[in-house]
Amino acid sequence: MNAATEPMNLLNLNQAGLEAWLAQLSEPTYRAQQILQWVHHYGVTDFSQMTNLSKALRAKLAQLSVIEVPEIAYHQQSIDGTHKWLLRLNCGNCIETVFIPEDGRGTLCVSSQIGCSLTCDFCATAKQGFNRNLSVAEIIGQVWVAVRELSQEQTTHDRRVTNVVMMGMGEPLLNFESVVTAMDIMLSDLAYGLSKRRVTLSTSGVVPMMYTLAQRSPVALAVSLHAPTNDLRNQLVPLNKKYPLEQLIPACRAYFADEPRRKVTMEYVMLQGVNDHPQQAHQLAKLLQGVPAKVNLIPFNPFPGTTYQCSEPKRIEHFRAILQQHDLTTVTRKTRGDDIDAACGQLAGKIIDRTKRSQRWQQKLREIKDVA
Repeated sequence: MNAATEPMNLLNLNQAGLEAWLAQLSEPTYRAQQILQWVHHYGVTDFSQMTNLSKALRAKLAQLSVIEVPEIAYHQQSIDGTHKWLLRLNCGNCIETVFIPEDGRGTLCVSSQIGCSLTCDFCATAKQGFNRNLSVAEIIGQVWVAVRELSQEQTTHDRRVTNVVMMGMGEPLLNFESVVTAMDIMLSDLAYGLSKRRVTLSTSGVVPMMYTLAQRSPVALAVSLHAPTNDLRNQLVPLNKKYPLEQLIPACRAYFADEPRRKVTMEYVMLQGVNDHPQQAHQLAKLLQGVPAKVNLIPFNPFPGTTYQCSEPKRIEHFRAILQQHDLTTVTRKTRGDDIDAACGQLAGKIIDRTKRSQRWQQKLREIKDVA
């Protein structure tokens, strides 16, 4: 089958996209609401089961479209209840998706790229290189798969997806249109019905797209800050060389300009002897002065070959206390899923790296092993 006759994967379409596609088929647009509900709310992939659609439309859908989700290649469950799925895509690459249950809340960490085009020094995903952006279907398909798999569990614990964080593999704002369309589906009452406060996009600081996101989507924002100065952030988050703190902080300040009660989450991974000095806590407080922000301190999760170490608990607590003295809402994230490499910064997947970055990293690991 050539590209001209390739069936439409309906997971690629939000309600507006479905309406436009159905209009081309001379079908009434209200059918989009019904299809969206069947596919996402009920998890139905067999058109014959969509009983409130006419038989003629069901036949047409079966001929012209598919509902295709990523395949589960591997599934792991942590001792703390965290789930990690390795999902295989049609191109042969694999991505990772993580579900974290806690206190009546279920948070799904969703990937937006195969690998990552950025090169943050402390992140395992960055060492894997980059292949391509994910499609809408591949992004929302992670939610579809997780909801289905969790609903089949026989357990007394809450296994509902109540929150989604775009914090998996990749930089979401470098795959803007697909990510925003997928988040539209997450927010739709006909699909997953998530609150705008319960869908969070995490960015390393693609400043122009932060302003665009504020206009296009009501979702929450998290920023991978990790350093209070440009010199250090240039090292940890090289994107800072393009969009330094002088540009990033005003973008954070403006994001919720029309909703003063909402705050941007500042993510700050705690690296022993690198960014955890008390003086740096004071610098961070000064940097965030006047910004509607809360700080999320993240204990570093090691991965093979990294030279970084996690800050000691007492050091993290002291850092947190200083920020609180400056009236900054600050929490320390609990590490979850580290026994299955599902914790923050550990997602790697299995990708065909177009950047050759993973080859260089593997060579470095071999050199470290030879020295040892």
